[in-house]
Amino acid sequence: MIEDVRTTSGRGARPTAEVVKHLFVLLVLSATFFPLYMMLNISTKTNRDFFRDPWVPRHVEASVVRDNYAQAWRTIGFSIPNTMFLCASTSGLKLVAAILAAYVFARFAFPLKGLLWAGVMVLMLMPGVANLVPLFTQLRDMGLLNTYAALVLTGAAAGQTFNLFILRSFIEDTPEELFEAAEVDGAGHLGKIWHVVVPMNGSIIATLACLSIVSVWNNFMLPLLIVRDPSRQVTAVALYRLANAYVREWGPTMAAYTIAAVPLVVMFLFTMRYFVRGVAAGSIKG
Repeated sequence: MIEDVRTTSGRGARPTAEVVKHLFVLLVLSATFFPLYMMLNISTKTNRDFFRDPWVPRHVEASVVRDNYAQAWRTIGFSIPNTMFLCASTSGLKLVAAILAAYVFARFAFPLKGLLWAGVMVLMLMPGVANLVPLFTQLRDMGLLNTYAALVLTGAAAGQTFNLFILRSFIEDTPEELFEAAEVDGAGHLGKIWHVVVPMNGSIIATLACLSIVSVWNNFMLPLLIVRDPSRQVTAVALYRLANAYVREWGPTMAAYTIAAVPLVVMFLFTMRYFVRGVAAGSIKG
């Protein structure tokens, strides 16, 4: 009799727990997608419609939507190719340097290795904004102001600490037999990296590439300080310059933010499986 009561109560509690779990998931999803909904909703409105009812997409007119997105594209369209070029060049250089350095730290023993690694780890504690003034002065003295070379070099150096920390542990866990087999086949160190390290750690490398692209795409402070030519500016600064001194056009502004988000959304749609594999591999390793 007691067992029957326990079984019945357990069956009654299980649906309740499922309902609570699903409600929690729906709450998290709602909080996540609500800003996206508001951005798309406001991008279809005029200022009058926005102040009248910002929450619900009422009286959507095709001409208003077309004008908002056309104005947004005229404002930031030139900056998207600039930012895509910076994302590709900066992320590529950053990953190549990180893979080479992580391979050295993972595979070789050399004097002061522990001290150098501790110094690299200390750099993770330093906020990037603390380096803005000396970095600007150094770039000015090198004649790199208003150039993409300054953004590529500083961007590639900025994320090396985190990439090294992640890649070193993955390379250390790569089976030694694979490196020995590659060496028997006549591969040098670059050959081992290309034929062993990259294929065995492709998921985490793809994850780091995605994170790097997002970081470069959202980079605002350094391009604002370095790039003076408006035609060479990046998307984050172009979005900032949408704000007028007295009246903000909310429809074109949200349309511009929507256009700026499209490349990142497309990238994640094509790389999501690699990103999930890399995150899962990192969580298992941790």
